[in-house]
Amino acid sequence: MTRDLRNIAIIAHVDHGKTTLIDSIMKQSGMFRDNQQVDERMMDSGDLEKERGITILAKPTSIQWEGVRINIIDTPGHADFGGEVERVLHMADGVILLTDAAEGPMPQTKFVLGKALKQGLRPIVIINKIDRPDGRPEEVIDEVFDLFVSLDANDAQLDFPILYASGRDGWCTRELDDPRENLHPLLDIILDHVPAPNVSEGKPFAMLATLLDSDPFLGRCLTGRVVHGSAKINDTVKAMDLGGKTVENGRLSKLMMFEGNKRVPVEEVHAGDIICIAGLTKASVADTICAPTETEPLKSTPIDPPTMSITITVNDSPFAGKEGKKVTSTMIRDRLLAEAETNVAITFKESDNKDAFEIGGRGELQLGVLIETMRREGFELTVSRPRVLFKDENGQKLEPIEEVTIDVDEEYSSTIVDSMNRRKAEMTDMRSSGAGKTRITFLAPSRGLIGYQSRFLTQTRGTGVLNRVYHSYGAYKGDIEGRRNGALISTDTGTAVAYAIFNLQDRGEMFIGHQTPVYQGMIVGEHSRDNDLEVNVLKGKKLTNVRASGSDDAVTLTPPRKMSLEDMMAYINDDELLEVTPQSLRLRKAHLCPHERKKASRAAS
Repeated sequence: MTRDLRNIAIIAHVDHGKTTLIDSIMKQSGMFRDNQQVDERMMDSGDLEKERGITILAKPTSIQWEGVRINIIDTPGHADFGGEVERVLHMADGVILLTDAAEGPMPQTKFVLGKALKQGLRPIVIINKIDRPDGRPEEVIDEVFDLFVSLDANDAQLDFPILYASGRDGWCTRELDDPRENLHPLLDIILDHVPAPNVSEGKPFAMLATLLDSDPFLGRCLTGRVVHGSAKINDTVKAMDLGGKTVENGRLSKLMMFEGNKRVPVEEVHAGDIICIAGLTKASVADTICAPTETEPLKSTPIDPPTMSITITVNDSPFAGKEGKKVTSTMIRDRLLAEAETNVAITFKESDNKDAFEIGGRGELQLGVLIETMRREGFELTVSRPRVLFKDENGQKLEPIEEVTIDVDEEYSSTIVDSMNRRKAEMTDMRSSGAGKTRITFLAPSRGLIGYQSRFLTQTRGTGVLNRVYHSYGAYKGDIEGRRNGALISTDTGTAVAYAIFNLQDRGEMFIGHQTPVYQGMIVGEHSRDNDLEVNVLKGKKLTNVRASGSDDAVTLTPPRKMSLEDMMAYINDDELLEVTPQSLRLRKAHLCPHERKKASRAAS
C-alpha cells in the first residue's frame, strides 16, 4: 500500500506560482475529461483567495501517476500565514521549492525552507517563470545553493535535483535547452527522489491533526496524516493534546481522502495516507487522534505566538444597523470564537464587561482577511489601530522585529534607506541585483512597518517590491513617529455637497466624494497640517439672483483618495476607529462629539 504513495508539499514566496503549477499538474495527470470546464487556480477556492490572487489556507490534493498516488499540498506564500506552512510540512516526506527565475530566493523562501530542512526533508528545486524576459536562472541557482548552505543543509539535502519550468504554460525540463513539452519530468522526479512514507502498519491507529475547517454538512473536519496503523469508519478514537491529556473520546463518523480538489469518502485508511475525518467536536490542530489504547501523543511544532493585535467592538455610529444584520456583541463574539477555534494562528481575549474583543494575529494582512470575511457575512463592527504585542523578559521590554527585503530602482534607494532609518530599522545588506535594481535588507521593528506599504509605493512610484517576514523579538527601539498629518473631521450629519468639498480642497486631501453620507465625528479627509480640523462638508451655495464672477466658477473636484481595508486599519491613530459594514468602510474619531474629544485629550495629557 505505502510503496505506491508519495506525500509532497510545495513551498515558495508569495506570487512565485505554486497554485498555477498545481493546476497544470492536475490537468496533465488525466484528472479531468478533455471537455471539462476547469477554473484557473482551482486550489484557491475562497472568494478572497480568488480576488487577491493569494493562497490563504493550505489545501491537499492528490493525483495518480504511473500507478502511484501523489498527495500534493499547496501552501500559502505570505508570511502572515506562515503558521499554516510550518504545520503542513509534518504531512510531507518531500518538498518542492519553487523560485522565481528573476526574483530569486525571497524572505518567505528562506523562512519555509529553513523549517523544511530542519525536519530532514530533501527538496526538489524548480526555477519557475523561466520565460520571463528578465530571468537569470544560473544566478538564481547559485543564490539557492548559498541559501541551502547558510541554513546548514546536510550533504543529502545539498544534492538537490533542479528543474526549469513555466507553471502557467505547463512544461518543465531538466536542462535549459531541452524540448519544452509537459510536466512529466517533474512527476518522474517526484517518484524517484521523494521516499515513500516510512510508517508501520502493525501499531494501533494514530494521526496528527494539522488543518481544521468546518463543513456545513459534516461539522468540524480535521485533516492530517496517518502516522501508523489503520482505521475504518465508526472506529472508536480519542484525541490527546501535546501534553498527553485526553481532550475527548468519539467515533470516526466519516473518513475522506483527497482526489483533485474534492474530498472523497472512503471506508478505510492506512499509515501514510493524508486524510480528513469528521465526528469529533473538541479536537483541534496539533492534537493526536488515536486508538483508545495509545498513551503517547505525536510530536508537533508549537505555533509561533501572534505579534500584532486589534480591538473589535460593536458599531455605535449614527449609521449603525443600516447595512448589516449581525450587529450585536454576542453575534460578533460567537463568530470570533469560531474563528479562533479553526485558525490556530489567531488568539481571542475579551474585556471584563465582554463588549470589546482583542484579536491577536501574525500581521495586518491576516487580521484584514478576517475582518473582510466577516463584513461579507453581514457583520458590522468597529476596529482599532493594530498594535504590536510586547514581551517582558527579565525586566527588559522586547518587541517583534521583522526581516524586510526591498527591491527598488537604484535612484530610489537613498530615499528608502532614509525612510527605514526613521522607522528605527537597521540595514543588514545592500547589493545590486542587476538591471538597475538594488536589493536592500533591513531588520525593522513591526511597529514602524504598520501602514508603511502604501507610503513605500508612493516613494518608489509603484515600482518597488517590499517583503517582510517575522525574525525574532528584540530590545525595544524607542519612540517611532506616526502619521504626521491631522484629520479633517465632519461637524454635522447629512450628505456631502460638491460645492463644500470644492472649497475645502486646499485644506487637504479628501476621502469622500459628492453625495457621500457623513456624520458628526467622521473623518472626511487628511489635513495638510499636523492638527485636526473640523469642517462642514454639507454647506451648499447660497442661491441669489445676483451673479458674481468669483463664486460662479465651475466646481471641479479632485478624485477622493481610495484606501483598502488594510490601508485604513494602518492609517488611523490611537484616538480613531475604522467602521466596517457590509457595503462601507468609514474612518471616524473614537469620540464623535467635539466636547468629549477635548475632555479625552485633556485626560490623556
